[in-house]
Amino acid sequence: MTKKTVIFLAIAALALLAGIFAQRIQQLSEQTAATAPPIEFSLPDIDDKPHAISEWRGKFLVVNFWASWCGPCIKEIPEFINMQTELQAQGVQFIGVAIEEKAAVLDYLARVHINYPILVAGEAGLSLAYRLGNIINAVPFSIIVNPTGQIIHHQPGELSKDKLLSVLAPLLNKPKAE
Repeated sequence: MTKKTVIFLAIAALALLAGIFAQRIQQLSEQTAATAPPIEFSLPDIDDKPHAISEWRGKFLVVNFWASWCGPCIKEIPEFINMQTELQAQGVQFIGVAIEEKAAVLDYLARVHINYPILVAGEAGLSLAYRLGNIINAVPFSIIVNPTGQIIHHQPGELSKDKLLSVLAPLLNKPKAE
């Protein structure tokens, strides 16, 4: 065997092992999500009406922690508005959690019409986001939650449409159990 053949075979074997390893991690992640307790929290909306996250159980949730002073947050909101419209019929619900005071949220909402619920957490939203997996205190921060309430994806920083669809598409296209 030539040196090139040995190197090629070694690279191929490593790639195969990496693929198997990545698949196993994905399976373990899905199993963990299926056995984790559902997330639970309650926050007021802009009219001070409290909403428990369990109100939306039965849907895929995209919970986005944002602030009007955060450039990347403001950049992703128009895409979330579009995706809410596109994915609503497939059981996807976006929920915004503002991590600032109500007055700033109302000022922003006066300029931008958002077609999904906005909850106001103030600074307490940062500790809630941390509890839900935002260990680096990134803003924006999003989680994707399955219909039974378990977190299936954490996204520190911007959540692109491509990334969201890569997580949701395989799940949205699965046949429903009868």
